[in-house]
Amino acid sequence: MSYSLEQFAADIRAALQADPGPGGREAVCKLVERALADADFIAQHAPPDADEERRVLYEDPELGFCICAHVYHGEKMGGPHDHGPTWAIYGQAAGETEMTDWRLVAPPSNGKPGKVEQTRRYILHPGEAHTYAPGDIHAPLRRGPTRLIRIEGKNTDKIERTPLEAV
Repeated sequence: MSYSLEQFAADIRAALQADPGPGGREAVCKLVERALADADFIAQHAPPDADEERRVLYEDPELGFCICAHVYHGEKMGGPHDHGPTWAIYGQAAGETEMTDWRLVAPPSNGKPGKVEQTRRYILHPGEAHTYAPGDIHAPLRRGPTRLIRIEGKNTDKIERTPLEAV
């Protein structure tokens, strides 16, 4: 039986209620990997022909977490960013994402963005999920079509992020 969006959301809610900290996020990461392994779930919620790059599938009214589908049809490069005061879990459904992690070397000041330097680079392959804690800085590069399921601790459309640039 396919993993339903409703059951996925309920499982995430239960994991975060049991442990709202890093342990809960790691439990959610495992749930994302379960969803990624379900071809029917991915076909329904992140189809290759989606016409939106980002779609919020579910936003929890009590805890505020979001389940999002991301579908990119071609190459797309994101700059270094954090998720403000929240966390995110990226789950690779199809294609590959080259992720670069960064560290803050100078905070934003006087209206200028913060400065970051690269610390490591790695590839997210289909079926893999990765957790980014609040304040973690990363940048994705997609060289071709990719699909992801991403969980956000809070809807990032509604939060302010730190302006950053690479040095």
